[in-house]
Amino acid sequence: MAGPANSLTSILFALGANLAIFSAKLVAALYTGSGAMLAEAIHSLADSGNQLLLIVGLRGAKRPPNDEHPLGYGKDIYFWSFIVAVILFSMGGMFSVYEGIHKIQQPEALTAPWLAIAVLVFSILAESVSLWGCLREVNKTRGDRSLVTWFKESRESELLVVFGEDVAALLGLALALIGVSTAMLTGNPLFDALGSIAIGILLILVAVMIGVEVKQLLIGQGVDPQTHTAIMSFLVAQKEINQVFNLITLQLGHDVMLAVKAEMQQYQNQMEMIQAINSCEKKLKEAFPQIAWCFFEPDFRD
Repeated sequence: MAGPANSLTSILFALGANLAIFSAKLVAALYTGSGAMLAEAIHSLADSGNQLLLIVGLRGAKRPPNDEHPLGYGKDIYFWSFIVAVILFSMGGMFSVYEGIHKIQQPEALTAPWLAIAVLVFSILAESVSLWGCLREVNKTRGDRSLVTWFKESRESELLVVFGEDVAALLGLALALIGVSTAMLTGNPLFDALGSIAIGILLILVAVMIGVEVKQLLIGQGVDPQTHTAIMSFLVAQKEINQVFNLITLQLGHDVMLAVKAEMQQYQNQMEMIQAINSCEKKLKEAFPQIAWCFFEPDFRD
């Protein structure tokens, strides 16, 4: 079973990279007049805002339970992840498309395209470092799953957002580099405008993909299949349990709520059964520290 990841580390990697990239892109965009470069600068600024909102979400998710939220605030990170994916990504994407259309309608020749290319190369290197930092954390939690499978099954929305942003950023930078280089070689600014539109479409697609995954967590999703299988196997192996009828889980940020319905072994009295159940719950939480709430129902049939 995969281990825990430090989401904050990947967020800080991305934040530092995007702030540096935004500054470089903005200077180059204003100097060169590149629409694709301006689109990339806005993208990097939006990405910086993404990371700040994710940090707000992580802090909010750590608030302790109370009477109004007896299961805690773990889902707070899902809300902010959804805001990041749907609003910031989409706004960045729509702005990029708008900028590209504007450049087609009012084409402008590039100024100092070599500067734009230099900034894009620098940005690709910086974004690669950010993606490396993210993948290092992703690999801690994905186990032997492919990245595509991990993306579909992951319950860490903040990692999904950072990973999606980093991949979109690298692809967007490649599109911007192609657009600027082609415009420079041909002398036709149309290619720069097309690059901006392509970046916008890419961002919107990424926003939709992440939004769909985070929506599942918002409306109430159980643990990932690997963890569910591991918990079930653990319960079946306990000597106090004769048969597990049902196992229900609910992912609440980094915490998990778990409900078990099982047939216990035969005990002489009620106190012995209660002690057996308590023993199972203790061992279960030791084996799976993410389980914050465990509800155990003994029964003789499903």
